[in-house]
Amino acid sequence: MVKVGILCSRIRVEEKLLITELQNRGVDFDIIDDREVIFDIQKNGWQYDVVLERCISHSRALYALLLFRDWGVPTVNTYEVAENCGNKLLTTSALVRAGIPTPRTLVAFTPESALQAIETLGYPVVLKPGVGSWGRLLSKINDRDAAETVLEHKEILGSYHHSIYYIQEYIHKPGRDIRAFVVGDETIAAIYRTSPHWITNTARGGVASNCPVTPELNALCIAAAKAIGGGVVALDIFEDEHRGLLVNEINYTMEFRNSIDTTGVNIPAKVIDYTLQVAKAN
Repeated sequence: MVKVGILCSRIRVEEKLLITELQNRGVDFDIIDDREVIFDIQKNGWQYDVVLERCISHSRALYALLLFRDWGVPTVNTYEVAENCGNKLLTTSALVRAGIPTPRTLVAFTPESALQAIETLGYPVVLKPGVGSWGRLLSKINDRDAAETVLEHKEILGSYHHSIYYIQEYIHKPGRDIRAFVVGDETIAAIYRTSPHWITNTARGGVASNCPVTPELNALCIAAAKAIGGGVVALDIFEDEHRGLLVNEINYTMEFRNSIDTTGVNIPAKVIDYTLQVAKAN
């Protein structure tokens, strides 16, 4: 019988749905609380056929997945996927290497070079932290005064992540973007996230509606997911008037509570299907 571990920070709606799916199938599983877990690096004390990672904290997820990998315990997702998706610069680099269309992005290491990069792209631009989610700490910079102010704040904040300036062209979206869900080699569903605000995340008030998974969207999503290592991921995609679909970011611990009824797809069932496939393949 397959034994599954669910590594999580707390039991949110998504985790409840995944747990219910496992219970309905009679699958043996344990919940591994990342607030209480202790890892002995020299010894693998974990007897799981697969571990499903659902942490809120990127750093906890990343290091736990690294240790499970070193012990030979299969995980969904893998350490490599978490590393690639958890840092926007690594995500963009992997996508560009694979020839995936993305918004134009410049990286700088000082406020002075960052200002030059911003003005090279032309206003407005979007300044993002390298690590982050839910649309937090994004800055849409419309002019030089705003650029100088934001760059000064980042310099004074002083943390490692604020010392790397990830600068992206502003895409004039049609009032929405696309969140697409990939499980294995299939784009299982997608939603439009519509908002009058330039940040369309549902966590920031974006309204979800069903987005048809066209052959074009499916091909792009599968190629992008493969570029960062595959698995179970959610992609944020922009619709550009001239260039078509552009992959913006990829999330490796995806939230999906607002997308099940919207799309009519049983997303937790698809995730558990894939997780059990990974267990049986190892």
